[in-house]
Amino acid sequence: MEINKRRAINKNTTLSIAPMMDWTDRHCRYFHRLMSQHTLLYTEMVTAQAVIHGDRDRLLGYNSAEHPIALQLGGSNPEHLATATRIGCDYGYNEVNINIGCPSDRVQSGSFGACLMQQSDLVADCVSAMIDVSTGAEITVKCRIGVDDQDPYQILPDFIDRVKARGVKTFIIHARKAWLQGLSPKENRDIPPLDYALVHQIKADNPDLNIQINGGITSLDQALEHLEQGLDGVMIGRTAYHDPAQILPNADSRIYGAMDQRTIEQAVLDMLPYIEQHLINGGRLNQITRHMLGAFTGRAGARLWRRILSESAHKEGAGPELVETALDAIKQKAA
Repeated sequence: MEINKRRAINKNTTLSIAPMMDWTDRHCRYFHRLMSQHTLLYTEMVTAQAVIHGDRDRLLGYNSAEHPIALQLGGSNPEHLATATRIGCDYGYNEVNINIGCPSDRVQSGSFGACLMQQSDLVADCVSAMIDVSTGAEITVKCRIGVDDQDPYQILPDFIDRVKARGVKTFIIHARKAWLQGLSPKENRDIPPLDYALVHQIKADNPDLNIQINGGITSLDQALEHLEQGLDGVMIGRTAYHDPAQILPNADSRIYGAMDQRTIEQAVLDMLPYIEQHLINGGRLNQITRHMLGAFTGRAGARLWRRILSESAHKEGAGPELVETALDAIKQKAA
């Protein structure tokens, strides 16, 4: 494949869409980009070992229109992470992020993700190795405020200090603990209480760092509140996926001060050529439309939109005309 040329990332990026397994693949990101030109998009987490030994074009390939885009890596071996980072830089990613926040059993068994909150010196070694080989991509860390019985007010400042000493300038902090035993990954997204105050305190204590917040943020109003209180960025996850029209079409104007404002209807129409090309390349319609089901959440006809796509997009021969039919149903409901 032709390696995409990197566009310079906006160093003042203040809104990003969280990396979400099985969700933020290249088709999802392309759809999101059609709604916002400036929001930073993340890949799904990819393990360093998969990058080294797997199908790189499948794992790391993307459309150049997706910039600015960040690659999230999982791993705990500095040498492997360095190799994967070098490969990611060759693919033109604007940022390479290490996952220190995922609490799943599979991630724990590989000794990475949130369990690394207990091994800050190892994380420091990992980021140092990644920074040493990075060519143009910023190395960032996404972490929790602590795990299990750790005291976040003790562990998080120490973690930040040890890792920033190796050169990391940007931390995206999920403002919840992760319970490695007793809670599922889904429960870990909702049950541990949010502690936004601690994240704001980390920023106050580290004015030189780029501190971004994640967890429980479901609107641009909430995002703006955090930014106005001094944080450098906000990461939004599930809401941006399940109800993208609430977040992305307004992000450029409200967060970045851009004059143009996009619509979800136009984004759907702009997906049609992309869908056509995907089908020509041997793909299936539902590989793309599964990421578009929430496009009209809360709108008249949203249920019909979802039903048309869910029931027929997997069928042989399904193409862009099915999306147009579903969009016409929305327009008729609005009439």
